Amino acid sequence: MPVRAIAPYDFPSRSRQELYGDDQLVHLWWRDNMWFGAAACFRVPKAMTWAEFRSAMVDPWASADPDHDPAGAWRWSLDGAPFEPTDDQTLEALGVGHKSLLAFSR
Repeated sequence: MPVRAIAPYDFPSRSRQELYGDDQLVHLWWRDNMWFGAAACFRVPKAMTWAEFRSAMVDPWASADPDHDPAGAWRWSLDGAPFEPTDDQTLEALGVGHKSLLAFSR
């Protein structure tokens, strides 16, 4: 989305990829969940596997909701497209990029 400003806006983003080295920002959204009103943002290594991401980031965050079942069946999407992650692949290999939105629901 472009910035609309009343004067010239010529500043580099403070969250651009090159500032994070081998890490990236990933947004995580539990779709249609009343407990979490918005997506969360995590700084994670690009080389982190999906299994590591689930166990280190997703499950601890989502477990704040008593209805979270880590072993349950979840539907995933990546930037709005259906997504079927594989545990042993890295986030980078799965196509998860800087500021990507990973959404999940039952």
